[in-house]
Amino acid sequence: MSDNTPKSSTPSGAGRFATTHWSVVRAAGRPKSASYQQALETLCQTYWFPLYAYLRRQGYDSHQAEDYTQAFFAGLLAKGGLRLADPKRGKFRSFLLAALKHFLANERDRAQAQKRGGGRKVLSLDFENAEIQYALEPAHQLSPEKLFERSWALTVLERTMTRLQAESAGAKKRKAFDLLKVYLTGERSSVSYRDVAAELDMTEGAVKVAVHRLRRRYRELLRDEIAQTVTAEDEIDAEIRDLFAALAP
Repeated sequence: MSDNTPKSSTPSGAGRFATTHWSVVRAAGRPKSASYQQALETLCQTYWFPLYAYLRRQGYDSHQAEDYTQAFFAGLLAKGGLRLADPKRGKFRSFLLAALKHFLANERDRAQAQKRGGGRKVLSLDFENAEIQYALEPAHQLSPEKLFERSWALTVLERTMTRLQAESAGAKKRKAFDLLKVYLTGERSSVSYRDVAAELDMTEGAVKVAVHRLRRRYRELLRDEIAQTVTAEDEIDAEIRDLFAALAP
């Protein structure tokens, strides 16, 4: 599924949805909502691979994992399952994983999964590259639940980077972004400011300022991504801590 989500120039993401704090989840649970399709795509893009990775780590082969992921989403949408998601009961991804486990408990074999999903590609998910992505995950040391959390964290960071890159319109800005993005991790980069300055025909000081602004904007966009599935502003920091904890070795 292509990500056609409009990019926002404000940290609040107002260009994408009128509100944050579970707005995506709520809109995806209301087919008549004006934001339904957009919200649905956002949720599917964020969570389909973490669920797929969970299934693979549980021992399902790639075809079974693909079928079950499709069938799970199909059933969730057909039965209005997203309306059961309640912020008072905890994190949305915890709800989603619990719903998947319940779905699996009711499945008898792959034929039943095909029946539930109807064999229909109700969602255009990029399963073609799923195994390549899954092969990059740690081989044995992570439980299915831990791998789900890690995959979610990586997906959120990837979506954040994609939005940041989309804001770099024009060849000159795109070149600057490609050179400066190595500094976003906050770690010491092997590329010196002096080398980047020479490549961009800028002063070293100007490069440092540009890096500072890029990091600030990256943090804003990351908070916006996280804000879509929490209920209050003060929960964002806790979610970000969970995100980086999931990526810790």
